[in-house]
Amino acid sequence: MHILYDGQIYLMQVAGGINRYFANLINRLSENDFPAVTICETRNVNFPSHPNLKTFYFQRRGFRPRRVSFWLEKIYFRAISKYKKFDLVHPTYYSLLTGNSLDSYRIPTVITVHDMIHEKFYPDAIDVEDKRKAIMAADAIICVSQNTKTDLLERYSLPEEKITVTYLASELDASMSYGAETVPTHPYFLYIGNRMSYKNFDGLLLAFAKVAENNRDVKLCVVGSPFNPDEQQLISELKLDARIEFYGYVSDQHLAKLYRCSVAFVYPSLYEGFGIPPLEAINCGTVVVAANTSSIPEVVGNGGLLFNPDINHELSDMLLFLLDNPSERERIIARGYKQAQNFSWDKTAAQTFEVYRNVTKVK
Repeated sequence: MHILYDGQIYLMQVAGGINRYFANLINRLSENDFPAVTICETRNVNFPSHPNLKTFYFQRRGFRPRRVSFWLEKIYFRAISKYKKFDLVHPTYYSLLTGNSLDSYRIPTVITVHDMIHEKFYPDAIDVEDKRKAIMAADAIICVSQNTKTDLLERYSLPEEKITVTYLASELDASMSYGAETVPTHPYFLYIGNRMSYKNFDGLLLAFAKVAENNRDVKLCVVGSPFNPDEQQLISELKLDARIEFYGYVSDQHLAKLYRCSVAFVYPSLYEGFGIPPLEAINCGTVVVAANTSSIPEVVGNGGLLFNPDINHELSDMLLFLLDNPSERERIIARGYKQAQNFSWDKTAAQTFEVYRNVTKVK
């Protein structure tokens, strides 16, 4: 099968969950498949590899004025999609490098819906309309959780048989976590990722402040972007300046070690389309403490602790419990390893390729 992957996502992410998702799919295509990726920015992180992979690259640099480049690249990518023979197109995002809409293709189209975050929290974002058009035009839709499928069907009138759920997986595990990378020397809870409003990082700070009052040694380790002024002010008001260790962006090996050595990984998010970090934490051998919202219970199951973010004391109570009950923590970790066996990239890829086969039969 000749499959076209429009590489819009590589303009948007240097290294992120979506390009990691497509790398894992394309890497697992059979030797009888011929994937092609269109890109206009080179990427060395999470870029797919396959013996038959063809990359169609448009170099933006060197054009003056820049608008000439944007005009030419659309012509180039439209020519690729029109004159090269493909059996299927699976764009990496809802907008395309061609500048056209998804229904411009005359071959079967598949899209993956990762979440409904923009619709729920940022409805005025320009991506929302691009996404709606792509959803309505696609011949098949992949959702990364049952919760995302439910959210999708609540918002759009779609035939349910058009939608397939394929869970994601983790590439991190404890075997990666024994390098020389540094970790906090005190017991610590771990938070990673962005801290947009729905991520509920402020809620974690409030809960951790209560924990810090009862334990003089415990720290909160934060991995991600620098704190913004509002976060710095809240940290100061809660008297947590000396209780937080900030690690910025780290390698996968360093992240695996931070997971494994933590008392627990805390995931207070109010909404997720899937949520790979809890699965990474479980695979690396720590406890997950996560909000009982959206798709998160599908991922964590009974392999971690779930709290109600609407009840103020639940998160702080769970964190204190883990500090005081190390034997129970070990039992939770064991349950987590069992839960993690339900997820693998091989399974995700196999289910996705079945969608490809079915949609090319129907079209």
